[in-house]
Amino acid sequence: MPEGLEIDHEQPLNGTMAAYTQQLLICTGQGDWASRIEDDGKGKAWGALSKGLRKLTGRRGRYADPYNNVLVTAASFPAPSSPSTASAFLFPSFKFLPSIPVETPSLGAPLHAQAKFVRAFVLPTKLHEMHSALPEEIRTELTRSPELQSEFPGVVDIQQSPTILICSHGGRDMRCGVMGPVLEAEFHRVLREKGYTSMQTDGSTVDGPNHANVGLVSHIGGHKYAGNVIIYIPPGLTGPDGAVSPLAGKGIWYGRIEPKHVEGVVEETILKGRVITDHFRGGIDRDGTILRL
Repeated sequence: MPEGLEIDHEQPLNGTMAAYTQQLLICTGQGDWASRIEDDGKGKAWGALSKGLRKLTGRRGRYADPYNNVLVTAASFPAPSSPSTASAFLFPSFKFLPSIPVETPSLGAPLHAQAKFVRAFVLPTKLHEMHSALPEEIRTELTRSPELQSEFPGVVDIQQSPTILICSHGGRDMRCGVMGPVLEAEFHRVLREKGYTSMQTDGSTVDGPNHANVGLVSHIGGHKYAGNVIIYIPPGLTGPDGAVSPLAGKGIWYGRIEPKHVEGVVEETILKGRVITDHFRGGIDRDGTILRL
């Protein structure tokens, strides 16, 4: 455990996770970012995607919806080399999108490529009842158009590989900036001992038996609870007994994770499908339901 970090060990963790509908992980190939990720990635496709999503779904954006809170996060997973194509993970949809066309945002110019991506994957399938008074054409505009998904090649439905995300955003707070890489290395070590391979640099595997995706991510809230870890358990993950995990299809948020806790997190949550209540900040089910103890 790194010394000198001011970690809050007093406040109860349960319920400290902000409610969200989906988490979109933009693959950047780096483990730290500017304080606001949309100010990073200049000249890169992932930077254009981040800026475009902010413009489209942020305040006053074309697809802004206070009841569809999408958590847009930068991740250390490898990014495509193309300057016009980005890649991303989407949870709890458990999808990997390897090829997302992007355009560089400019003042007043439409973002056709990013807008198509938002309409295909990011908008809600059903609007909140508070939108019932809106005109039909606006309701349609704010609702997902799944028929557009066929225009995005190579989408992978993640069925077997757990995804472990560790906040390392030193550009926002030193505590996560210090803890993130330490925990990442420990998760890789423990998973190898358990017989898992893990996605690190080549990006060639995102789903398969005895494989895990381990990555660093940008700000997710609660730096004072570092280390902050999110674990997404895929729908088809089975335990040592061959039964489907009790946590299948769920995302579990943990806080105050130290290197000494990593082996227990892997054993209890990933292999046995159990929530560790002492570290539980909240969770999300595959249908977007927020989980509390």
